Amino acid sequence: MPILVTASILYDLVHCPHRVSMDLFTDPARRDPVNPFIQLLWERGNLYEKEVISGLDIPFLDLSIYRGDEKEKLTREAMAHGEPLIYGGRISADGLLGDPDLLRREGQGYVPGDIKSGSGEEGGDEDGKLKKHYGVQLALYTNILERLGLSAGRRGFVWDIHGEEVPYDLAALLGPRTPESMWDVYAGCLAEAKAITGHTSKTAPAYGAVCKQCHWYTACLDDLTAANDLTLLPELGRSKRSALASHARTIADLARIDIDACRRGKKTVFEGIGPDVLAKLKERAALVVSSDPKPYLKAPLTLPAREVEIFFDIEVDPMRDVCYLHGFVGRRGGDNATERYVAFFADEPTAASEKAAFAQAWAYLRGNPDAAVYYYSKYERTIWRKLQQKHPEVCTADEIETLFGDAVDLYFDVVRKQSEWPTKDYSIKTLAKYLGFAWRDAHPSGAASIEWFDRWVKSSDPAVKQRILDYNEDDCRATRVLLDGLRGLPVR
Repeated sequence: MPILVTASILYDLVHCPHRVSMDLFTDPARRDPVNPFIQLLWERGNLYEKEVISGLDIPFLDLSIYRGDEKEKLTREAMAHGEPLIYGGRISADGLLGDPDLLRREGQGYVPGDIKSGSGEEGGDEDGKLKKHYGVQLALYTNILERLGLSAGRRGFVWDIHGEEVPYDLAALLGPRTPESMWDVYAGCLAEAKAITGHTSKTAPAYGAVCKQCHWYTACLDDLTAANDLTLLPELGRSKRSALASHARTIADLARIDIDACRRGKKTVFEGIGPDVLAKLKERAALVVSSDPKPYLKAPLTLPAREVEIFFDIEVDPMRDVCYLHGFVGRRGGDNATERYVAFFADEPTAASEKAAFAQAWAYLRGNPDAAVYYYSKYERTIWRKLQQKHPEVCTADEIETLFGDAVDLYFDVVRKQSEWPTKDYSIKTLAKYLGFAWRDAHPSGAASIEWFDRWVKSSDPAVKQRILDYNEDDCRATRVLLDGLRGLPVR
């Protein structure tokens, strides 16, 4: 029996085509246990959907209690009768199957909608972009409606965690520099999904940021390691691997590649990879396969010379849209014996508690105006900008820009620009562990911290709160370990 293409298949395919293949055809015994954070996402998503539906003040037809063919039959009957709003329906046509949260009548047809426990767009309010993994799902529902002769147009909507309805114009170009629409993205994903489900296309694993939350993480990493796969180099993903395939299929191959022979004027024979990028990737490959791979600097470091150094890390629950912890480790004169951890915790997932923690954190930094502040990646800056907009009484936008203009982002400003490491990525976890640092928790991650915060909100268990604080303190200390490690690297 042919495998139907579903919205969940397309959702996963946007993130990783190989996951689709593994889910369909690989022995489930190779799966990792379900990640507690992923379990939380499922639970919170279902809970939020129920909260939204129970709070609707407009009439709707609830088909969520039905299953399978009966649900689909009732959905078609409801649309034939012109039901204004259908919740929990099911539709299918020509090998496509969809379970849209909502079907809303507009004119003589229907548009699909989904209820999401995340933001309806990526990015901020001004530069928000439609999420492809949401868009392809809505496009699948719309495609089915078209095939049934019941579509009101190539559009859909998302009711998101902020209580907003985010419209998805599936036919519009995704941006001024993006000559494709969400419908074009969907068409490509649908073709790929059909090739995978029909066994006419074979996928391969690729290492990336999404891998660590996937239940195939261990299985794929084992396969990638055995294959000496190119994606085990930092910043070398699927597209670059495909471009390099004609000349290099392994890290060892890339380390031996002749860059001059691959030049074509200012370009190379590899689409999307210029000579400078190729040289950088070859350098990383050569480091990994060398007899004694050790990290090094590509140029001398220029960092602030300050008596006080502060290492900064935050924790955020995106599902509740609250920043619940600001942590700092401070030291004097580069002496680790003087280290002191200071934390400002939002005991409740409320705007008032978030504001209080933010104000305390801001006061702490204002109390150390001459300190050198270090953080890792731009996440802290992004969240503090949003906090300033939400709580403008705490500080001004200019003060936030001044703070981060003087602070040092070790990831973007130092690690990526000035160093090379024989590691598969540049996450703070990977680099600090390489340097010998160990987190106290057996399973440390920002995702885990969110799951712990959810437990704290439900239980007020002081042991859970302490686990969060210990993890955050370790993140701050890991940033310090990385700074000291960078200062000790040789320059090549």
